[in-house]
Order: sequence, then C-alpha cells, then structure tokens
Amino acid sequence: MKFICGPMATISHPAFRILIEKFGGCDEYFTEMINAGSLLNDGPFEKYYVNPAPVPGKVVWQLTGTDRARMAEAAKRLVELPGIGLDVNMGCSAPDIYKTGAGIGWMLRPLEETREMIRSVGEVISSYNKSHPELKESGMERRFSVKLRLGDEDFTEEGLFAFCDMLVENGVKLLTLHPRTKKEKLARPARYFYCQNLAERYKKEGVSLYLNGNIKDSASASYAAGLCPDCSGIMISRAAVQKPWIFRELKKSFGGEGEYESGCESELTVDMKQLCLDYIKDVEVYQPPEFWKTRLQRFFTYFAMNFTFGHYAQTQFINASDNQDLIERIEDFFAKCPEERFKKL
Repeated sequence: MKFICGPMATISHPAFRILIEKFGGCDEYFTEMINAGSLLNDGPFEKYYVNPAPVPGKVVWQLTGTDRARMAEAAKRLVELPGIGLDVNMGCSAPDIYKTGAGIGWMLRPLEETREMIRSVGEVISSYNKSHPELKESGMERRFSVKLRLGDEDFTEEGLFAFCDMLVENGVKLLTLHPRTKKEKLARPARYFYCQNLAERYKKEGVSLYLNGNIKDSASASYAAGLCPDCSGIMISRAAVQKPWIFRELKKSFGGEGEYESGCESELTVDMKQLCLDYIKDVEVYQPPEFWKTRLQRFFTYFAMNFTFGHYAQTQFINASDNQDLIERIEDFFAKCPEERFKKL
C-alpha cells in the first residue's frame, strides 16, 4: 500500500514537503493545482508552483484549467519537469473553480469535450515517453493520472463507470477517487465501495486506484484499506497538515511490506515550538512574500488543533499581522503553555 500526500491549495508546496520528510516522508506528493493559463503566460509566481524541492522524484504535478488546447500546451511544460507524472484535477468542487469549467467542471461538461482534453494531454505524455526510451528501461516513464469525484448530485453508477472508461481508453494509468459528489461535505461518509469497484474494473488493464477521503489516522486508514483490498494507495490531505507525522504512523501500522524505512517503530519526541519556527523559515525560503500570510494562516488553522488549547492557539496564530508577529505569538504561547512544547509520537 502506498501513502500519498494529496493536493491542497496554499499547502502543497516545498516547505510542506520538507516538513513531511522530517518524519520519514511518504511515497508521492501531489502539488497544489497549477493553472494552465498562468503557467503558459509565465506568471510571476509560477516558478514557485513548479519547484520540486526537496524530493523531485516523488512529485506529481497537478494541472487545472478550462481550455483543452491550453491544458495540452501546459502539459508539454510540466512533463519536462522531474517527478512521477502529471495529474489532471477533476475533483475540486470549490464553486469558484468548477463554475469556470475547471476541477469537477470537467465531469459536468458534455463527455466529448472532456474526452478531447484528456486525449490531448494523454498524447503529450505518451509522446514524451516515446521520445525518451530510457525512461521505460528505468521504470520512470511519466504517469498520466486523474483525480476525480463521483460527479454531480444526480450521478449514476453507470455514468461514473462510462466516464472512467473514457479516461482509461485515453491513456490514464491512475485514478484517485474521492467518493463523494460535488456538494457532499466531509460529514457525509465516503462511499469507499466505489473505489474498490473501480479498482476491480481496471485491475487487468494495469490501471491503479488510489482512495481519498476521511483518512485521519491508522484506524481509519485500516478500515478503508479493508474495504478496498484492490486499491494500491491511500491519499491523505488535511490530516497531514494537522499531523505531519501521520505517514510515519501509517508506516507503523502497515509495516512489513518491504517498502518502508526501518526505525518507524521507535519513539520520537517532537519539539512543537521549533517545528513551528522552522516551518515559517521554510515558507519564507520557498514562497514569495505575497504568499507568506495566506500559506501560514492555512497551515496553522489545522496544525494548532494539536494543542489542548487548540482554538486559542489557532486564533492567536492566524490573526498575526506578519511573520515577526506570528513568531512572537508562538513564543508567547509556549511560554504560557510549556507543557505543549514536546509531543511524543
């Protein structure tokens, strides 16, 4: 079973990957959505989105956009970058994304429109792999994947399978399914049986299936894996922000499969104060100043929940006026709550 860090806006950047790697890392890191138009227009911030640090070989570039031609052109740039491959986002259900036709919007369009986009992007990846035969010899051909949901509220199982068949027919080798509809929130149980159904459907075709949704600890991961024995990976997003060591915990639970580093079973003490301060420094290195505040606010919204007085810490940290103010607030918090500083894993 592989463990994957999911794509999250304002989170899935090098500073966050550095943090996860401190606890042993995971198998793959999906980037936050890279907008095809902005990439092709050489926007001032695009160099930050395409930085593969610190583990280029584990990165999956996630592409979003509304125009078929631009998606294909952007794919030509992304496929040249180091990493595992390229993923098309068809799972984002944020209204400001899908109303433009991006994200899950691609699942709601006429099927032929989406087919043409997938075919175009797939041809870019296939052409790149054919022109680099050494990649096949080393098992490093660029992978084509799609992250998706069940569809709109009126989706049908027949329609979902037909849609996924279209993806596979056009070269997609991995599907990551968040088994909820466009409007369903986290309170609605994830319908994992759809992940297993798709995994079974494409097992003989060499197409893999990752499940995504509601995985927050070893117990929930084991539960999902038990329901989906043919799935080859578990993707975790928000829970990894709150607990950057979650992949370490999962390696303990799923260990013995030969793909994980030894030592995960040993106890580890985390200096939570130093972790916070180091993360701020890494954000300053790997993100432009214009992004510092929003990136840090999003991170501490989740990470602060580790503390006994989590809501107090969250309020203090996300309301900081700038990074120096945030550092001072962190120092003050641990001075007032010294028992929160060291956490044993």
